[in-house]
Amino acid sequence: MNQIEEYYNSRDEEARLSSQHGQVEYLTTMKYIHECASCFSCPEILEIGAGTGRYSIALAKEGFSVTAVELVQHNLDVLKSKLDGSEPLKAIQGNALDLSAIKDRSFDLTLLLGPMYHLYTNEDKLQALSEAVRVTKPGGYILVAYCMNEPTIIQYVFLGKHLKDVMETKNMLSEDWHCKSDPEEIFDLVRTEDISFLNSHFPVERIKLAASDGAAHYFSGFIDEMDQETFAEWMEFHLATCERQDLIGASNHTLDILKVRR
Repeated sequence: MNQIEEYYNSRDEEARLSSQHGQVEYLTTMKYIHECASCFSCPEILEIGAGTGRYSIALAKEGFSVTAVELVQHNLDVLKSKLDGSEPLKAIQGNALDLSAIKDRSFDLTLLLGPMYHLYTNEDKLQALSEAVRVTKPGGYILVAYCMNEPTIIQYVFLGKHLKDVMETKNMLSEDWHCKSDPEEIFDLVRTEDISFLNSHFPVERIKLAASDGAAHYFSGFIDEMDQETFAEWMEFHLATCERQDLIGASNHTLDILKVRR
């Protein structure tokens, strides 16, 4: 069992997205999924790294045809346990780096909402994107989620008082304050220029780069305590500003929306 499997076996990922501050990321991502799906009459959707099915199951229950691929067996078991057999959803175990079981140009919409968090080399990131591009139809969309560097510097290093540890003990920071990620740290952290570098290798056009959760993690406790009316207004504010490129790097998560060129 590797570090990623150990992490997700002991973590309630479903609860993270279900908390009120976690809903910001979920609702934002679903908004953009629906926007892309609306471009097709009967879209075929692939989710790579489906986790416990938070997105895949919700989309299948809306009537979308979904194929969910998940690496971690525990997550796949949880996902399958939620199905009653009526959903148009196929769940299989697989690796974002090798989707050879899936034919070229099979899907209108491909979701890569988790794997890039856990790929630590450009070679692996490019391989995952290459596979996503390969299985997506020309004119189709790929939605890719990333964890961003600067929020971790602010929240973990400074607010969490881990500065000495990451600088001296683990030597995790470059001279320009870019976190050096490895499997032991679980998550890989990027900047917007890193994302653009990856995209430059493929026949894709960026449609949007959006902040999935914006400031939600900075004020998680405050947001969790909001009443429904206030939270609805927070979502209005967030959705009105989440595409502002001057704010993107401060979001814990971003969503890169790509269109495969015909």
